[in-house]
Amino acid sequence: MVMEAQLKELVKQARQGAGRRKFSQSVDLTLVLKDIDVKRGFNVNEVVTLPHKPSREATICVVGSGDLGTRARKAQIDNVIEQDQLDRLGTNKREARKVVRAYDFFLSDTSLMAAVGRSLGQFLGPKGKMPTPLPYGAPIESIAARMRSSVRARAKNQLNISTKIGDEKMDDSQLTSNANAVIAAIEKKLPEGEKNISNALIKFSMGKAAKLSSIREKRG
Repeated sequence: MVMEAQLKELVKQARQGAGRRKFSQSVDLTLVLKDIDVKRGFNVNEVVTLPHKPSREATICVVGSGDLGTRARKAQIDNVIEQDQLDRLGTNKREARKVVRAYDFFLSDTSLMAAVGRSLGQFLGPKGKMPTPLPYGAPIESIAARMRSSVRARAKNQLNISTKIGDEKMDDSQLTSNANAVIAAIEKKLPEGEKNISNALIKFSMGKAAKLSSIREKRG
C-alpha cells in the first residue's frame, strides 16, 4: 500500500517538475494496475468524494421537473433538463453529445430514467455517466454538495486508472489527502486490493509525472 509520506513526496516532486504557469494547473493521479485479466470484462467506475474540494468544482446536470426541478435550481445545479427538452435531445445527436460532454455528473428523477436511457443513454453509457436516480423527496442539496467535491475514477478493459485530485492552488497536504482517498476507494474495487496496484504517478498538467514503483508499504 502507498504510505501517506510517499504520496506527499510524489506531490512535492510533481510540483517541482511543473514550474510556474499563467494558469492554475490541474493535478492528476494515475494508478497502474497488474495481475488483472482485462479480457474478463474488468471495469471500474467509482465516484470518490474528495476530502478537499478543488478550485474547480464538479459540474452537475439534473433531469427532472416539478418539485425536483425547483429544488435543483434553488441548490444552484449547473443545469436542469425537463422532459420536453430531454425529448428534443433524443432527436438531436449533436446537442445530446454536447450536453453529455458539458457535465461531470448526472442525476435524474427516478420516473424519467427510462426516458434518459432512450434520449441520452447511447452517449452517457460509454462515458460511464449514466445518471444516479433520485427518488421523490431526495435531499438534492446535500447530494449536490457531495458531488461538487467528487471525481470519477474509471477504467474499462485497461490496466490504468486516472483522475484529477485537485489543482496547484491546493497545498501538498490537501493533494496528498485527496490522492489517499482515491487510492483507498479503488483498492476496494480491485480483485486483490492493494496487490493489484503496480505503480502510482502524480502529474501537474504541464509538468513531468512523478512516479512511485513497487508499492508495498502500508499507508499511514
